[in-house]
Amino acid sequence: MKPYQSRETWTVSKPPVRGDRGLVSTQHYLASEAGARVLRDGGNAVDAAVAAGLALGVVEPWMSGIGGGGFMQHYDAATGQVAGIDFAMSAPAGLDPADYPLIEGTNASDKFNWPSVLDDRHTTGPYSIAVPGYIAGAQLALERFGTWSWADVIAPSLELVRFGLPLDWYASHKITNSARDLARYPASRRLYLPDGLPPIGPVSGEVIGLDWRELVETYERLAAEGPRAFYQGDLATALAQDAEDVGSSMRRNDLERYEAMAFDGVLTHYRGAKIWAPQGANAGPSLVQALTHLEARIGDGLRGPDAAAYCAYADVLLDVYENRLKTMGAHAGSGNTSHQGAVDGDGNIVTWTQTVMSAFGSKVVMPRTGVTMNNGIMWFDPVPGCPNSITPGVRPLSNMCPTIVEREDGFRFAVGACGGRKIFPAVMQVISFLVDFGMSLDEAMHTPRIDVSGTEEVSVDPTLPPHVIAALQAGRHCTLAEQGVFPSRYALPNVVGQDADGFLGAAYIASPTAQIAAA
Repeated sequence: MKPYQSRETWTVSKPPVRGDRGLVSTQHYLASEAGARVLRDGGNAVDAAVAAGLALGVVEPWMSGIGGGGFMQHYDAATGQVAGIDFAMSAPAGLDPADYPLIEGTNASDKFNWPSVLDDRHTTGPYSIAVPGYIAGAQLALERFGTWSWADVIAPSLELVRFGLPLDWYASHKITNSARDLARYPASRRLYLPDGLPPIGPVSGEVIGLDWRELVETYERLAAEGPRAFYQGDLATALAQDAEDVGSSMRRNDLERYEAMAFDGVLTHYRGAKIWAPQGANAGPSLVQALTHLEARIGDGLRGPDAAAYCAYADVLLDVYENRLKTMGAHAGSGNTSHQGAVDGDGNIVTWTQTVMSAFGSKVVMPRTGVTMNNGIMWFDPVPGCPNSITPGVRPLSNMCPTIVEREDGFRFAVGACGGRKIFPAVMQVISFLVDFGMSLDEAMHTPRIDVSGTEEVSVDPTLPPHVIAALQAGRHCTLAEQGVFPSRYALPNVVGQDADGFLGAAYIASPTAQIAAA
């Protein structure tokens, strides 16, 4: 008998939001509000994005945090220029590829068709930890594009971390889903499973705070000493000692050497629109390649995506992902994540993706500092001799794709998503909905998507019309998979921008906490 598939039988909608003084979109309403508060108090889009990102690390640690990294891009309304920052995680210099022996004859559960690694140590635990870049990226973004001081932008997250992790039903669910792995590490168990079991918030709906303990002191140090304290000084020493104690190869010199990298935006044209995809070891190059192929396959004059368009999406993504996994990585020159966007009253736009990779990253909480650490080594191909193989001191190929788009009619927007390998397929389709078919933002965010994430499988939303599903199933390996709260079968995109009528934005519909906050 075939297993039953989980179903969610409700109908959910989440209309776009407009604001006169700008908007902030994140995967958590408290972080969105923290960023919007900065805009109301006179900060610009980057000030708001940094404040919201620091807050995200407190309110949704299963997605992102100061123990992770990311990419961002900034559109300067005064000059029309786009520039970005790469603050992705990096393999420690002392990492030894021999510590990740393959288990022949088995495949990992991450759907990349790669062989499994002994004890899954590249995905979970101390061997999976990479050098975090988030704080360095936030510092460089603020220095290059911001107007507020570090002390001011970290203030909202200080309030939140002192309250503690907001414990509602969704936080309880996320902790429960990772409890078996979190329980393996003493500091993780103490923080997230305080009595040995996943915590549950009051049935009244009141949100209580789960005590962050050591993380409060870490945020207070960062507020008082500045962002470089994370990489130099006593805090860096404590982080490095934590890493050594838990069994990670990360050391103090890895933190001292880490640098976020700035890059200039590169303009690509797509059917009359301007596209600025991120540069570096991310999904930006794959997005550009996919759009280039897509432009030749989708006809003009269609009011909405038909069966031929969805088949084009599937075939383009199958081809591009095959190329991506075979040829891209540090040697070729080239999860759970959280995406945010911000637009300020002057029209400056930020698209910003940050991550700790899998849910709760490595599952390791650093005992002295309370930092939930990433599992960035998971981004490497565990097979030796490949373009993206595990290598000390380099940055792996990531899935993030924070993109800026300007449509022919002047609608300028930032789009990105969280969802690991599902990110760039979602970004591509949202762009296509808005550019190829001229959809409103409301229509685009409510239109069903497909997903292709590196295997031959095509995930198909069953709410698509039957004739579209039948066309996709012809000659392709398709699985019907609903969009829902859990499991997340598709990426979680959000969009903020400016059109002729002002500022508007839309958050992922099926997320219970994602929200656009107006300034």
